[in-house]
Formats: sequence, structure tokens, C-alpha cells
Amino acid sequence: MNSYTEENYLKAIYHLSINGNESVSTNSIAAVMNTKAASVTDMLKKLFEKKLINYARYQGVSLTDEGKTIAVSIVRKHRLWEFFLVEKLQFKWDEVHDVAEELEHITSAELVDRLDKFLGFPKYDPHGDPIPDVNGRFNTNELKPISELLVNGGGIIMGVREHMPQFLQYLEKMKLTIGNHIKVIEVVEYDQSVIIQLNTEDTFGISRDVAKNILVRI
Repeated sequence: MNSYTEENYLKAIYHLSINGNESVSTNSIAAVMNTKAASVTDMLKKLFEKKLINYARYQGVSLTDEGKTIAVSIVRKHRLWEFFLVEKLQFKWDEVHDVAEELEHITSAELVDRLDKFLGFPKYDPHGDPIPDVNGRFNTNELKPISELLVNGGGIIMGVREHMPQFLQYLEKMKLTIGNHIKVIEVVEYDQSVIIQLNTEDTFGISRDVAKNILVRI
């Protein structure tokens, strides 16, 4: 049995590693976990002893197969609970992360499998992140940030890179939510902000940072 803290570390290492870092640094883990590097080192030693990570001092960290299996299971539970909270309990998409952080540590595989079936085996959570199936497989879907689209290019909003409540609330206000269609009208040379058209109707500008954090399917 792994502690909640150990599971949170495994999940953090997993998320850092899928962002292009095969070997994750202690400092990057400390930043994500909002703790000191010394505390991270202590936890890494415990995870190494349990054979959940590969770890050599000053050489970074990677998950073992068992560690990755646990991390993906936690991600699966988190995203299923987010879907449940939004679709069945009418939470808003900016309200579910913290609640799902608590629910993701439930250990009953039977409960999670029944939840998945009850929800109709959803492929994506409310933020557009893929939900792994019972075997840990993700549904692959090539998405592009708006910032990488050319003028007159467009697509359906399918996900976001940034999950901060303030950002999600902003998107809700601007109606830049999943399922809506956007088209790039202009990229402003001065600051690389983007003028977009929403659902062939409203036209307005968004900053470069916002454009980088909204993912579309072309």
C-alpha cells in the first residue's frame, strides 16, 4: 500500500516525464510538489526502495514499469472523477480539480471500473485530457494549440494545457469551451496575439499565452 504522498509524487513524475523529459530533475519535482529539494530527495529514496522509480543522485528520476502503472491508474481515477463531477453533479470545469485530487486515492479497482462503465467509458475528461482505459491505454488524438495555426486555419476546441481555475473561468466567459469551433483571422505582428472567429460569429482577440494553452482538433 502506497501513501497518498507517494502516489502524488509518482503522478508528478509521470506528468513531468510526458512533457518531453525522460529523466526528471529533483528541482522540477520540488516545484510541482511545492516543497524543498531535500524533502523530495527523502521521498525519492523511499520510492526507489519500493522499486517504483529509477533514481541516481544528480542524474534525474524516471518511473519503473510498476511505478508508471500506478501513476497511470491515479490519472485514470482523477479524470474519471472529474468527468463524473461535471456530467452528473453539475460542477463547473474549474471546480473539479481539488475534489478529484482527493477521490483519486480511492483504492477499490471494482469501484473505478463500475464508475467507468456507469459513465459510458468516456475517452476524455472535461478539460479534454485523455482518460486511460482499464489497461492503461490512452486514446490518441493529435491536437494543436491555437498559437500554431496559420491564418484561416481552424478547428474544434478539444482541450486545454492550463487547468488553473482563473484560466478556465476566463475561457468560460469568452465561450472558448470544448466543442466550439474557432478560426484564426489574424496573427498580430506586434505581440503575436491572435484574432479569432468563434463559431462563425463573434470575432475577438486573445493573447499569445491564451492561444498557446487552448488545444484544437483540425
